[in-house]
Amino acid sequence: MPFRHDDLFPAIASFATLRDAAMKAIRGKRGKPGAAGFMANLEKELLRLERQLFEATWRPGRYVEIPITDPKPRLVSAAPFRDRVVHHAVCAVVAPIFERGFIEDSYANRKGYGTHRAIARFEQYRDRTRHVLRADIYRYFPAIDHAILKLGYRRRIACTATLRVLDAIVDGSNPQEPVNLYFPGDDLFTPYERRRGLPIGNLTSQFFANLYLDPLDHYVKEVLRAPYVRYVDDFALFADDPAVLAGWRERIETFLVGRRLRLHPVKTFIAATTQTARFLGFDLLPDGGRRLPEEAVRRFRNRLRGLRDRWRAGTVEAEEIQQRIGAWIAHAEHAQTWRLRHALFEGGWFDPFEPAASEPDGPPVARVLRGGSWNNNPDNARAANRNRNATTNRNNNNGFRPASTPSIAGVGTFTDVPSVHEGIHGPS
Repeated sequence: MPFRHDDLFPAIASFATLRDAAMKAIRGKRGKPGAAGFMANLEKELLRLERQLFEATWRPGRYVEIPITDPKPRLVSAAPFRDRVVHHAVCAVVAPIFERGFIEDSYANRKGYGTHRAIARFEQYRDRTRHVLRADIYRYFPAIDHAILKLGYRRRIACTATLRVLDAIVDGSNPQEPVNLYFPGDDLFTPYERRRGLPIGNLTSQFFANLYLDPLDHYVKEVLRAPYVRYVDDFALFADDPAVLAGWRERIETFLVGRRLRLHPVKTFIAATTQTARFLGFDLLPDGGRRLPEEAVRRFRNRLRGLRDRWRAGTVEAEEIQQRIGAWIAHAEHAQTWRLRHALFEGGWFDPFEPAASEPDGPPVARVLRGGSWNNNPDNARAANRNRNATTNRNNNNGFRPASTPSIAGVGTFTDVPSVHEGIHGPS
């Protein structure tokens, strides 16, 4: 029986913890009305929140639901800002208790881990084996069973007041898309009687998602003894023999019945490691290269335009723009980033902080001076380009782009991004 921690609540509900939690929750959110109002009366709001927690009168507020369709249909739920402060305070105290028991190859929502370490581990296993079992949980967040989740954190927490807050967060989840799956022992009404689903968007939901699949992690590593990588509900097992992977798949399916989960019937498959694999936002090539999917570049360009329009309308702050652009560029730099450079330069790079054209008194804006375009890939920018066209063919879709260097505070100039002429094949 694992050691159960008691007397955690004073650390969670203390003024100092709540203040630190508010500073974390406000990052990138200063322009939001709820967050701005809370921070404008910070001390008063924190004292009120502290009193409600100690008096057991705190209750989660209503979520704002935001349906999104790109890259896939999902329901993102935004909790009130004061609830997010509580989420950060709870995770600051509770998460380290469970962190010590998580396996090394679980990479989501953990300090010092993340997508890029998960990708590197995937490539390491891929290079040693011949086949991979790619697996995904069917509608994971909507399918998380509340009763099973509560038993999970009660294995390590005995503090009654802390359990009350954790239960309130779980019970306060807004309804998610229905996942009416039946398991052995269920009757006709069982799927409708059990509460399920966690809101995508909560810090606590990310922590609970790791905790809920932690038993699977230990089963795969300690019982199956398989090379294994997991990021939220996306995971992979590696072996030379595909029959071994097929056997592991059956045993995992049986294990997941106890968590009331199912493998995704389409996204779970066995493939040769010599094939290109899409994992955590990158196309991983067998030769060790990485590419950004075209749709990821398209989404980034659309977000840039949206950020520019919101900046002109005064509905977003520079801090959020810097954070989003800087994070995306840092992510893209882990791949062969010609597509990123193409997205930044095609059509003339616009500075998100550029004033609208109707503002004649605005400062001059440094822009890329367009001198033609690429036909389809960086090779076509070479002076000795051979495109196998007839000698009579004349087109104007090759050229060079002399560029000035717009700068975004906190991100740097885009001369920091390697020359667009280098392309995915190196300098040409």
